[in-house]
Amino acid sequence: MIAGIEKNAELQSPRSALNVRIMQRTAALLALLVFALPAMMTAALIWFSLGRPLLFRQVRSGLGGRSFTLVKFRTMHDIRDINGQLLPDVERETALTRLIRAVRFDEIPQFLAILAGEMDFVGPRPLQPATMAAFGPLGMVRCRVRPGLTGWAQVNGNTRLSDTEKLALDIWYIDHRSIALDARILLLTAATLVRGERTRANHIAAALAHLRARSDGVAAGDRLARRAAP
Repeated sequence: MIAGIEKNAELQSPRSALNVRIMQRTAALLALLVFALPAMMTAALIWFSLGRPLLFRQVRSGLGGRSFTLVKFRTMHDIRDINGQLLPDVERETALTRLIRAVRFDEIPQFLAILAGEMDFVGPRPLQPATMAAFGPLGMVRCRVRPGLTGWAQVNGNTRLSDTEKLALDIWYIDHRSIALDARILLLTAATLVRGERTRANHIAAALAHLRARSDGVAAGDRLARRAAP
């Protein structure tokens, strides 16, 4: 767990949070039933294309900085260069696994994480603990909500974005979070699956401006704290 996060970890009232969790888990259970056949087909394609293991597991940071194991269908070979470093993603994919990633069937196992209360349908994508810690105070903000299956960054460019742009969009989402925004993100996610990824310059610019304002506030607070220290 990242220090200093837990007390700020839930933005909703207890009753509202409970109602949302019940709806999320019910929807996740229905999604698992609906996507059972696509999941079996995806597993068969991965076995044919990559062999075993079929699943990819990695520790990620969740709500309050608590660690959990993210599970996805594996979509890349574990191929390394002569120095032992993994090759770029594009060189480790196959045509079949690239298609699986495009329609996001590799994410189907994450419905189990929603069912377990580790993720939500909408939220910042879960990152590794070291990455979250490197964000400093902004990493603490990012851990105030559960990570999501899709998020504001994913519908505004996703792989076309820089790390700073993704962080800015995630922070903007957390500070403007609402049921209406979540519904909009789900609709944009469906559109992205059909039309492909598109960057939205106005959303990115607004998020970057919001991030700069937040960062200036954090820096000013740190300076005041240092001056007040004995």
